[in-house]
Amino acid sequence: MIKRELYLNQLRKFIDKPFIKVIAGLRRSGKSSILLLLQDELLAMGMGKENIIYINFESFEFSEIDKAETLYEYVKAKMVNKERYYILLDEIQEVVSWEKAVNSFLVDFNADIYITGSNSRLLSSELATFLTGRYIEFYIYPLSFAESHAFKHILTQKPVSNRYLEFEFFLRMGGFPALHTSEYTYESAYKVVFDIYSSAILRDTVQRYNIRDVELLERVVKYVFDNVGNKFSANNVVDYFKSQQRKIDLNTVYNYLNALEGAFIIYKIPRFDVKGKEILKTQEKYFVGDQSLLYAVMGYKDRLISGVLENIVMLELKRRGYRVFVGKLNDKEIDFIAEKNEKKVYIQVAYKITEQSTIDREYSPLLKIRDQHPKYVVSMDELWKDNIEGIQHKHIADFLLMEEY
Repeated sequence: MIKRELYLNQLRKFIDKPFIKVIAGLRRSGKSSILLLLQDELLAMGMGKENIIYINFESFEFSEIDKAETLYEYVKAKMVNKERYYILLDEIQEVVSWEKAVNSFLVDFNADIYITGSNSRLLSSELATFLTGRYIEFYIYPLSFAESHAFKHILTQKPVSNRYLEFEFFLRMGGFPALHTSEYTYESAYKVVFDIYSSAILRDTVQRYNIRDVELLERVVKYVFDNVGNKFSANNVVDYFKSQQRKIDLNTVYNYLNALEGAFIIYKIPRFDVKGKEILKTQEKYFVGDQSLLYAVMGYKDRLISGVLENIVMLELKRRGYRVFVGKLNDKEIDFIAEKNEKKVYIQVAYKITEQSTIDREYSPLLKIRDQHPKYVVSMDELWKDNIEGIQHKHIADFLLMEEY
């Protein structure tokens, strides 16, 4: 199993701390592997195997543990002494009223508790009810470009020779770990991803939110995917469906978007007014949980390349723990403003910088910002090397592999 140190480093800091560790993320993004890697870490630290209680609720082996009472009794029976136990529960949302059992573990037992789930809204709402202030969340994303490098090196036993060519492969293949542990054609890879998407739609949106019109939900998904990286308005969605002779109201659009966000299929990135220093409530952008989801649902389309590049940068910023916004500066737009602690980064993303009009469009908003925080223009140009008044240009592959921004 390939270690994903980014997430293990986060979890190590909280081993034996008095919080429930909640590991959330899109289906098949690697949560189960992280939990198994954590189990290996605990064993390496000298914890006895009998003191680690691991349950994967998607396994038929544990299918009878389907409600809180059964889960509580199962775990209680495993605790045969007063020693410290480590409870690892994978895809906990499959258990009815699971939060009651988890709360009891925290109260009744000498235990360090880790849970994973594929729906952030479900986890956070139920945890907030029973465990306010007693849990900490970690978000797992599909592989980064750097992680895909590591996976390929281990798979092929060869060094990565050309990062720019490798990025083109990553651009098309996406980041689901399963696609980087074996050889796949793009066609077969998208079939795998479509199954992941279908599972997330059915189990983490339709079933969790009692959505009845699945066909309408999928039409909303396709609208969002087709407009990845564009300014978004729910009114535009309503108008679009009206033009297609389909009726949908604003509340339904917002409910569907909320459900899709909860399942990590999409991410909403709000707009931030640089001049007014406030988060705006309109014209946000939506992105997808992994670019391969877009291809699996819509097919690969070259015309979406700019939005997909933005999508990859957005996920990298999220992965690194930044709060991400779309910037507004008067009538100009900044693709991303990213903040973490005292750090702030401004980023423009373009496919190619080939004409003066493109240079002006990408650099002029950043040139109007006079603070000293780092500013980047990111593209797929291999030859363009110019920095303009301290604004750095980076090929997107180089940008994604930077240690710090």
